[in-house]
Amino acid sequence: MTIYMKQKLERGAGILMPISALPSPYGIGTLGKESYRFADFLERVGCRYWQVLPVGPTSFGDSPYQSVSAFSGNPYFIDLDYLVEEKLLLQEEVNQYQWQKEEDSIDYSMIYNHRFDVLKLAFKRSNHRTQNTYREFCKKNEYWLEDYSLYMAIKTHFDHKEWLLWEEDIRYRKKEAVTRYKILLQEDIDFWKFCQYKFREQWDQLKAYVSSKKIHIIGDIPIYVALDSADVWVHGDLFELDERKNPIHVAGVPPDAFSEDGQRWGNPLYRWDVIEKQEFSWWKERMKLSASLYDIIRIDHFIGVVNYYSIPITCPTAAIGEWRKGPGKKLTDAILESIGSAKIIAEDLGVVTSNVKKLMKETGFPGMKILEFSLDGSTENDNLPHNYPSSNLVVYTGTHDNETLVGFLKEKPKHEILFACKYFNVTHVDELPNAMMRALYSCIADVAMVQMQDILKLDNKARMNFPSTIGTNWKWRLKKNQYADINEVTLLELAILYNRVPKVSKE
Repeated sequence: MTIYMKQKLERGAGILMPISALPSPYGIGTLGKESYRFADFLERVGCRYWQVLPVGPTSFGDSPYQSVSAFSGNPYFIDLDYLVEEKLLLQEEVNQYQWQKEEDSIDYSMIYNHRFDVLKLAFKRSNHRTQNTYREFCKKNEYWLEDYSLYMAIKTHFDHKEWLLWEEDIRYRKKEAVTRYKILLQEDIDFWKFCQYKFREQWDQLKAYVSSKKIHIIGDIPIYVALDSADVWVHGDLFELDERKNPIHVAGVPPDAFSEDGQRWGNPLYRWDVIEKQEFSWWKERMKLSASLYDIIRIDHFIGVVNYYSIPITCPTAAIGEWRKGPGKKLTDAILESIGSAKIIAEDLGVVTSNVKKLMKETGFPGMKILEFSLDGSTENDNLPHNYPSSNLVVYTGTHDNETLVGFLKEKPKHEILFACKYFNVTHVDELPNAMMRALYSCIADVAMVQMQDILKLDNKARMNFPSTIGTNWKWRLKKNQYADINEVTLLELAILYNRVPKVSKE
């Protein structure tokens, strides 16, 4: 019961809004003034939660769920205006590049080609090496920072190729090769440390501001890490790799009603027996860092803690595979030991077995419900508000992997729309988005989360991600003038009416 009460979330409302999607003149959202402006907006509409998705560096495919590191922050999010204010950059140096073609879309190739050139100018002018705060940062993060920075320096040296294509001696991390590259690439290693230092400096300032407004930040971590990452390169013994460092099995989910071939994610699987022998040290360090970034950590694909799908590397789809037993409570105990006062949300979507339900009950981790999944016409659908088993839930209109609410309703068959209109007590499909949001706010779930795109009533052009595809995802951004399209009074009234407004201290 003690653990359960620790994990229970305060009743409130929140908005799912990635840092990348904030307005900015530099092609992608940053930790600058617009992030503070968004926090002010959350306060005005009575929100208690801000979900930001993962904030790690992205690589091929631009997905924050396939990061080059499970520990580092995204250098794209370092605000350039703040570096200008610090006199590390000149405004004309920043302005010499084109950062975006459209205000509401991210051009990742454009940012990739320019961002690091600008950050290197700031690095060369910085006196961070003489600052106590920098030395403290390096010491506090020594578990991962040196390895990550070396990995990024070598990756750049080899024209950004994945580490499996590096020269053999450094691919295998032979001692003499590691020493040689540390000497050869010392300046580049220091640059990547500098980027992490500035990211964390700006993040901590933003987090303090958000916390002062009684708003909690929810951050996501994917259960798996990318093959092309510092984590797998450095800690290869923790993953199912062969003698050539290639994956033996990879992660995914089997075929179902939505996907004939299933989903083959391609992440290497953990060697849970090795991780357990090491007393879950890598996971503890990962969760400890996550708890320093976020107030609440949403573990993506939580069901993989209990049972996970293993796909042979030779299978090009997820059609062939087998379910295996995960570490279960041994891992969640290690997580709880590592996160201090932070809390966990378990993304329990998918095949929720009795063992998953048992672990959820033992830990007290709140699970998730998705309102978009409720409209199949069955009154027994467990995503419908009247079927929620308890208040210990986080309920979404839809997540980053789903359609926007307007886009979703546009494609629904007539019988499902008729059911939705009857259930949410409206007469026309155009009234459904507002009615569904009201139902979300009024339900018993402790946390009601709405995508920013759904508040703006945007269609699927603003969809964040279409799973199992690459090239068109993670691009949507908020325009600065779109705040004017939001009825803030109505949002605040909903929060007040359904007791979701943060409590103000009387002290």
